[in-house]
Amino acid sequence: MNIEDVTLPVGVGERRLVKADEREELFPEVDYSGNVLCSISRAEAHCGTKRLHPVVHLHVFNSRGELYLQHRAAWKEVQPGRWDTATGGHIDYGETVMAALAREVYEEIGLAPESYEPRLLRKYVYESDIERELVYVFATTYDGALSPSSTETAGGRFWSKDEILANVGRDVFTPMFEKEIASLEGVW
Repeated sequence: MNIEDVTLPVGVGERRLVKADEREELFPEVDYSGNVLCSISRAEAHCGTKRLHPVVHLHVFNSRGELYLQHRAAWKEVQPGRWDTATGGHIDYGETVMAALAREVYEEIGLAPESYEPRLLRKYVYESDIERELVYVFATTYDGALSPSSTETAGGRFWSKDEILANVGRDVFTPMFEKEIASLEGVW
């Protein structure tokens, strides 16, 4: 997949992003190919309407094959207190996939874009009771120090593959992370 496949252009005549507060943050509503249809608020995206909106995930491996997972903060709207991908977040309206990935990675674990090389693994649709997301899944290998954000996460750590597999289905991880484990087989 090339960069054109993961860029979300703003449509002509669409509303501009205005962040009054987090609930009014604007996301693009997209079709299954990732084409922007219109803008929707965070509240619209998470209230059960199932309006498809894009997100990015980055799985961070170290050279020993361990996978870094973030511990979701207790105040998070979705899956509080569970373990999840190293970084993940919504693509803002008017933002490209790669710009959103760089922003989320820096916000959540402190990695500057020039310090890692993300590889796109897959794109899929995830649906829960309250939302439907077009997920862009990336992976990278990184052996430096990570600085988990105390305002975005409740910390994080590296897990071995065996440790992760032993905890699948035990309400330790987010359902979305458990779904993504299969896409990591070629990376592990």
